[in-house]
Amino acid sequence: MLKYNVRGENIEVTQAIREYVEKKVGKIEKYFNDVPEASAHVNLKTYSDKTAKVEVTIPLPYVVLRAEETSPDLYGSVDLVVDKLERQMRKYKTKINRKNRRSQGVDAPQPTNPDLWADLDLDDNGDEENLSTSIVRTKRLSLKPMGAEEAVLQMDMLGHNFFIFEDAETNGTSIVYKRKDGKYGLIETN
Repeated sequence: MLKYNVRGENIEVTQAIREYVEKKVGKIEKYFNDVPEASAHVNLKTYSDKTAKVEVTIPLPYVVLRAEETSPDLYGSVDLVVDKLERQMRKYKTKINRKNRRSQGVDAPQPTNPDLWADLDLDDNGDEENLSTSIVRTKRLSLKPMGAEEAVLQMDMLGHNFFIFEDAETNGTSIVYKRKDGKYGLIETN
């Protein structure tokens, strides 16, 4: 049984909103034979431009389900988030089934309680290309010592979203990457 922790930012969480969230998010319980003891953390936000954002996080022992959506309607955002969570469940179930089929007779990694996934009704032709984890290309490169700014320039010239380089100051391997907001990030290794 899921326990709900519903919080509101810039909005009062009324009984009607709480019941709607619990009813809709509770739909994912149908994917389990034995519903795990888990908490659904639901964060509701409203903004001055009259949009509403809904974030749902459900940490489970073998996977964390997380989705967020923003729309002009709070209830619509809840519906969109639940749709995302259901897609994540189907995708995860497909991965587990595919691993089991590939490893007939071989011990395959299993979720801690495989009975939880038995009720998931899934056709085998769903999102095949998105679920593939096979490596289709390998590149070898030699890292050149440079600064982070030069690495960003190299990344932009190549048209990539990330660039691996040897930091000239620390002699460690670092990665620069382009963030969704258009700015840049830096990952440094020890």
